[in-house]
Amino acid sequence: MKYKAVIFDLDGTLVNSIKDIADAMNIVLEKRKYPTYNYETYKTFVGSGVRSLVVKALPDENPKDEEVAACLKDMMQVYSAICTNKTEPYEGILDLLHQLKAKNIKISVLSNKEDTLTKKISAFLLPEFLSPVLGLKVEVDKKPNPKVALEICDEIQIKPEETIFVGDTDVDILVARKAKMLPVGVSWGFRDKKGLIEAGAAHILEHPSDLMKIIL
Repeated sequence: MKYKAVIFDLDGTLVNSIKDIADAMNIVLEKRKYPTYNYETYKTFVGSGVRSLVVKALPDENPKDEEVAACLKDMMQVYSAICTNKTEPYEGILDLLHQLKAKNIKISVLSNKEDTLTKKISAFLLPEFLSPVLGLKVEVDKKPNPKVALEICDEIQIKPEETIFVGDTDVDILVARKAKMLPVGVSWGFRDKKGLIEAGAAHILEHPSDLMKIIL
């Protein structure tokens, strides 16, 4: 199979954003005098969107909708202001994107992070590489729903079976499988390799450059 496109997850795949995410959520929690968490714990909270993160971070196992909404609003405001403070591409990512571009491979992003934040971080750290860049707009379209991944294929005019989906969580592997794309996991992200393999990853990248071995 000759692959012509790669769709990347953002957080934990292209960029290490956990410190900014954690710092922002901890500010929201501290404001309410709730317990805060370390960076490693936040790695277990991310992957399913900001609302899911807020629910997991709140001390009540079943927080009220009103509190979730209020904390989500605060989180979005705080995080939007600091989302590029400590976030940076993983080592080797920029080189990989250059190599893909040189091979005329189409490169896109699909994240469960809110759409405007996904675009802001991508434009700040990974300019001129990615199109389209899409985050979450409607909760029902959240990965592993394959709807938006398939819409990306329509937009770039590449068949799903000619597309690789690269991510760091089981959610990314599942969306790839549902969309009939090649599911590829990364070892440097927010989840362990075991979970990616159990979800059905066809390959696990130990370094970003390993992706070129699959494409070539």
